[in-house]
Amino acid sequence: MLKHYQHFLTVQFAVDEINKDPHLLPNVTLGYQLLNNFHQSHLAVESSLIWLSGKGPTIPNYSCDRQHKSMVAIGGMSSTMSMAMAPLLDVYKVPQLSYGPFDLLLSDESQYPYVYQLGSRESTLHLAAVQVMLHFGWTWMGLIISDDLRGAQFLRDLNEEMASNGMCLAFTEKVPENFLKENEDINFLSRILQSSSNVIFIYGNTDAINEISHLLKYYAFSGKMLVTTSSWDFSTVASDSKMTNFHGTLIFSQFRKGIPGFTDFLRSVHPRANPEDIFLKTFWEVVFDCTLSEISPVDMVHRGCHENFSFAQVSPLYLDKIIMEKSSNIYNGVYLFAHALHHMLQTEGKDVSELAANPLLSWKLHQFLKCVNPVTGIKDELCGDGPSMTAEKYDILNFRSLPGSIRTQVKVGEVIPHEKELRIYEEDIEWPEDFPQIPSSTCSVACGPGYRTQSLEGQPTCCFDCTLCPDGKISNKTNAEECMQCPEDQYTTKEKDRCLPKTVTYLAYEETLGMILASAALCFSILTTFVLGVFVIHRDTPIVKANNRSLSYILLTSLTLCFLSSLLFLGRPTTAICLLRQTTFAIVFTVAIASILAKTITVVLAFRATQPESKLRRWLGSSVSYFLIFICTLIQMGLCGIWLGTYPPFLEKDTHSEASFIVIQCNEGSLVTFYCVLGYMGFLALVSYALAFLARNLPDTFNEAKYLTFSMLVFCSVWIAFLPAYQSTKGKAMVAMEIFSILVSSAGILICIFAPKCYIILLRADRNTLEILKNKSNP
Repeated sequence: MLKHYQHFLTVQFAVDEINKDPHLLPNVTLGYQLLNNFHQSHLAVESSLIWLSGKGPTIPNYSCDRQHKSMVAIGGMSSTMSMAMAPLLDVYKVPQLSYGPFDLLLSDESQYPYVYQLGSRESTLHLAAVQVMLHFGWTWMGLIISDDLRGAQFLRDLNEEMASNGMCLAFTEKVPENFLKENEDINFLSRILQSSSNVIFIYGNTDAINEISHLLKYYAFSGKMLVTTSSWDFSTVASDSKMTNFHGTLIFSQFRKGIPGFTDFLRSVHPRANPEDIFLKTFWEVVFDCTLSEISPVDMVHRGCHENFSFAQVSPLYLDKIIMEKSSNIYNGVYLFAHALHHMLQTEGKDVSELAANPLLSWKLHQFLKCVNPVTGIKDELCGDGPSMTAEKYDILNFRSLPGSIRTQVKVGEVIPHEKELRIYEEDIEWPEDFPQIPSSTCSVACGPGYRTQSLEGQPTCCFDCTLCPDGKISNKTNAEECMQCPEDQYTTKEKDRCLPKTVTYLAYEETLGMILASAALCFSILTTFVLGVFVIHRDTPIVKANNRSLSYILLTSLTLCFLSSLLFLGRPTTAICLLRQTTFAIVFTVAIASILAKTITVVLAFRATQPESKLRRWLGSSVSYFLIFICTLIQMGLCGIWLGTYPPFLEKDTHSEASFIVIQCNEGSLVTFYCVLGYMGFLALVSYALAFLARNLPDTFNEAKYLTFSMLVFCSVWIAFLPAYQSTKGKAMVAMEIFSILVSSAGILICIFAPKCYIILLRADRNTLEILKNKSNP
């Protein structure tokens, strides 16, 4: 683990800086003693005992080195090492500055009262992780944590933050103590590989993560994107081809400012300048693959070692040129001790000679270690729990395993969790080999605009189906939980992703249907006027006289008005038109039907009153027919008056009948009265039909009964068909249906009654004579 040599270089650099500072610890020279525990807990305890006993035999509670003036232990690199050293060091109240990641267990003052953690609290790491996940659209994530208090706390925080952002954990695996148990590694790996999540976040203490590292040396998480923290120490993994299993991993590292002068210090480190540094000699020979002289380290040129070699040429595989997180903690730890000692000497009023006479002053440092800021060195009178701080910013690093056993971590972004500020340089990220581009990790494909999510029973909220928004509702964002209702004056697009303003519409003359209906109404009204003209011109002919000339005039005039009344239903409605069009149509149609009824009664009575002394002859006068028309029309006018006086038609905007239009139309008001008006006309038509049907076979050349029967049959058929059609249609179609019924029923009456007569008058004048009439009347 050659990269850890930087930790020692950081101590050396910090001590040299302090010793050169005339204001910090004047007349005091700091030194250091290096002991290696090889990442073994029992060796950490042994090293602690060696440090306390001094050179020679390690005798508990006895020191053979009277010149020993060490006051603080910096270590270990992981919480496990710190916990192993703490019981022995706590006996002598020796402060232990742990430079590994912050651990909640070490913050227990009752169990570890003299351990000071230099690592920042990761209380905002879950916020940073969620922000990065959201940036890449990773809503379905797996989690591997250490089976301890630290992992449990992170799981709680992450679960809460993910839930509030619509994200889910696909699985949570706790790292066992070791993978040496029966098939534990295979079972652990299979559970992860079977998950549908493509992104795995690995979090925990250094020891637990190292277990994962050793597992991944032999078994790759194929098709999985790894995200972890700086607790993952890649230098513990052997340098072999298996390092490609980690390529592309994203790493959250607590933000550290650069230490001025450290790069220059690295250039100055040289065996010639430090001939007694056996660690430097060993490191130098390994990284440059050469051998230094055993006789004199000053004699540099020996077996490939050249004098111009420097740490600036060392591969990142062996040494990081920039200060990493743990090295930064060590640097702050050395300064924390220096400032604490400086304040203690000032407070106690002791000088160097007194310190030399009574070197065991470690226990007095505690109150100062808790009160001094490790970065600024300023003493805070309101002492806290120690130097640990909360990480306010994280660097996002990208681990790369390059050919030639080169490993490096490249900064590709940074995140400030509390301010929700994220900067990521995606073009600088190298993804794992299984992902040619940004990986995707979702349980369900995102529902685009126009769709809403529908939860699946028994599944996490991230697993859902997509359902198209119903008519009148939209969703304009991805993964909308509910569709929004469009305002009444707007309608949805076909894609259901936005609302558009509705167009105001009505059955206008300019429309094709409006033009056809208007043209038909005008043509039929002109035709009816033409027929009326024919009857007026030929008023003295037998066929006109025989079919009650005055009633024919009234009927033709009313039919003309019926055709023209349909024009009231075209164009933009107004309040006045709404009040007039149905009542006008009803009254003129009643006049027409009443005229037909009068004609029918006249025909029937004419054949019943053939005797001169018959009492029925007095009912054959024209005054009786006029009175009948007047009474029938008066009743209809009374019904219309009740309609207008109680609940009259009114102008309204129909926003529902047509999806993309607001239909300006007339509401009929009281439907009961409306159907009463139609029903009254239907009653008159049925009476006329019945009477005409009974008189259809009476012998007479100009007998109208057959034609009246057909006309009423057409009329009743049209309006019976109109009622269900009227109920089932809305908007402009409903208006067009009523116009069509008016035109067809009126045209039916016109054609059935007057077409045969006009044929005889205009084309068969030879049959329009009194002689033929008499001959047909007396067979």
